[in-house]
Parts: sequence; C-alpha cells; structure tokens
Amino acid sequence: MKIPILRLERILLVSIQEDLTDNDAMDFQSDLVERVAEIEALGVAIDITALDVVDSYMARVINDTASMVRLLGAEAVICGVQPFVALTLIEMGRDLLGADCAFNLGQGLEILKTRIATRGDTRFAGDEDV
Repeated sequence: MKIPILRLERILLVSIQEDLTDNDAMDFQSDLVERVAEIEALGVAIDITALDVVDSYMARVINDTASMVRLLGAEAVICGVQPFVALTLIEMGRDLLGADCAFNLGQGLEILKTRIATRGDTRFAGDEDV
C-alpha cells in the first residue's frame, strides 16, 4: 500500500489510513525521508485520525518516522491520536516521543508553523510552487 505524501509549501502531509505491514512501513519511511530531503521540508504532519488501533509496532513505526524526519532538520507533528489509542499506548508503556502531538491536522499545521517561525526559518514563505 502506497501512502500519499502531499506537499503544502514546505510542509509535507501524510495520512495513515490503515495498519501498515512491515514492508509498507519500511516503504513509507523511505518514501517520506526521501521526500523530506528532496524538497528540504521544514515540517511533516503525520495524521493518524483514521487509526482506531495503534499497536506497539505501529507506535514504533510512527515514533521512528518522526525521529528520522527530525534528524533531517524538519519538525514533526503527529495529528489525530484518538482517545482510546492514547489510553492504549500509555497502558502498553509506549509513547510518541519523536514528535509533538495535535488534536487534528489544522492544529498540527499551526504547531508546525509556530515551531518553524520560532527557529527563524523564513523558507516557509511559499516562494516555490506547490
């Protein structure tokens, strides 16, 4: 399953709609980090609103992906963590430490814009075609 990676100026938007197999997860991570490097993305929003269940494997994939993005110099925000998912992650002793979290994609984009502005990066001005 190929996960679409959308571009909004210098921010990438990703929506994970269903659980990923091991191969899907590796392809997703590879595709995303390549895209981050290709456009020198300033931020990535990973939307998991559609996921009713996040097991320890998916939590690790999401966390590792956010960490990879940050190592490349971009900010990362996880959007749409469902209440049951949050409860389950904490009960399993898992956390999403590689990124900030937001209630929804709109709030996630605001967090990214604020973090980008705080670090003084002016490349978000939209000087390139989307």
